[in-house]
Amino acid sequence: MATCTLEEVSEVKHWTETLFSFKTTRNKSLRFQNGHFLMIGLEVDGKPLLRAYSVVSPNYEDHLEFLSIKIPDGALTSRLKLIKPGDKILVGEKSVGTLVIDDLKPGKRLYLLSTGTGLAPFMSIIRDPETYEKFEKIILIHGVRLASELAYSGYLTNELPNNEFLGDMVKSQLVYYPTVTREAYKHTGRLTNAIRSGALFQDLNLPSLNAAEDKAMICGSPAMLEETSQILNEGGFSISESRGRQGDYVIERAFVGE
Repeated sequence: MATCTLEEVSEVKHWTETLFSFKTTRNKSLRFQNGHFLMIGLEVDGKPLLRAYSVVSPNYEDHLEFLSIKIPDGALTSRLKLIKPGDKILVGEKSVGTLVIDDLKPGKRLYLLSTGTGLAPFMSIIRDPETYEKFEKIILIHGVRLASELAYSGYLTNELPNNEFLGDMVKSQLVYYPTVTREAYKHTGRLTNAIRSGALFQDLNLPSLNAAEDKAMICGSPAMLEETSQILNEGGFSISESRGRQGDYVIERAFVGE
């Protein structure tokens, strides 16, 4: 069982009836790499109920932030969605994960491919100055069902480009590409279809995927991970098989299931 600290909830934002995010205090001894996840949860019937959550906030912030779905009968999320400022939650003391840029081979462009709450780890990665030092362009793709589920879209388009420290890099290097599947939007359809059809690259005026120049990180549902990995494999991309071994792309399998 993971060793945890009790952290206080400082802020809660309900994006939709099925999606929310929250901030907590951060233990001064906690260290993590941008892209990592932590075990977090609540004490239920005297026992810790924990799930893996990617950290939204970058590792230099003095708070932690997480993005979560709400499942009505979910063992954890049905309880977690009720938290409010002042409440306490359990946060694991050890971070883990495979979404780290150190495990990618050098390249020109970095594609961050996410669906749903899979956006979470990329929110920390795009606020890491090292990301902009290693890649000329960072393309953040977020696929959701409804436009209301595009968490952080306002922040990504309005606030981050004007950040005091990262703003110039964000404006010149970061591309945000939201896509919606179940209603009309400026980009519609599944992100995998946008890649296969070439629409993504046409919309962004970028060349098609090339393993020599492009690297990728993938986070989303198991089905999305499988299909996106297949696309990359067909294109000659190699996956980073284990921590410390560089590849053309990395994936994260941990996600909130209940």
